[in-house]
Amino acid sequence: MPVPPTTSPAGAAPPLLPVGRRPSLGDYVRQLWDRRHFIYADSRARAFSGNRDMLLGNLWLIGVPILSGIMYYIIFALILKVNRGIPNFTGFLLIGIFLFQFTTSCLNQGVTSMARGRGLTTAFSFPRAAIPLSGLVRETLSMAPVLATLGLLLLVVPPGAPVTWTWLLFPAVFVLQTVFNGGLMLYAARLGSAIPDFKHVVSFLSRFWFYTSGVFFSVERFIHDPLWLAIVKLNPMYLVLDMSRDLLLYDTVPDGRSWLILSLWAISATVLGFWYFWQGEETYGQH
Repeated sequence: MPVPPTTSPAGAAPPLLPVGRRPSLGDYVRQLWDRRHFIYADSRARAFSGNRDMLLGNLWLIGVPILSGIMYYIIFALILKVNRGIPNFTGFLLIGIFLFQFTTSCLNQGVTSMARGRGLTTAFSFPRAAIPLSGLVRETLSMAPVLATLGLLLLVVPPGAPVTWTWLLFPAVFVLQTVFNGGLMLYAARLGSAIPDFKHVVSFLSRFWFYTSGVFFSVERFIHDPLWLAIVKLNPMYLVLDMSRDLLLYDTVPDGRSWLILSLWAISATVLGFWYFWQGEETYGQH
């Protein structure tokens, strides 16, 4: 147990405090806010450095989802023909792959973030949530060229999707997805710190989530039980993809229920995820 600080004689240096002691929740939030400029600057510097050593560099940011789209199109449209009854299946598939990859990348970053930042957590006193939140900002900045490519592909790849006023609402969906991703990363960061093997479980969970979110098929076509269909439609990633397709492909504004449920997912995941991460503040860097 940490030894309580003793009173220092006049003129003496203040006592040393244990690194990593958990402050009150209010102080913790204030400390994070004071470091917001550093978090952003560090994230911006690292946003496009992950593929620096590769031949094609940051082209892989858009190359991976494009190649995935081609692969899934061949399998599910040309071979299995699950595209029947889906208007503009190409755009439907691109939106699913590009946006789901964003959440998957955030989840993978979150689960390993504390292990990668162990040197910092053992040497400096700062709010540990800065580490996964920095990863969230980095992944969000990396999405800028990805979203630009997605928009271009939706316009030029047959049958194409015309730009309509509903495109202006898409950033709101993306913001809600980003906020939800932040809560997810905070949960994953603490679990990954406490259970290093959890990173292997995440890959299976991500794959299951991928196949139950309607990334490449219409859930109404394959799920006929009303209860299971209702459960799937409560899936936050299904909501993100379905609402984005309505706005970008079908010139339709999602109903109020969809906006409400996705907002509740985003807010609850972030608030509870932040509280859960803060509860483990003193444990990071000890494993």
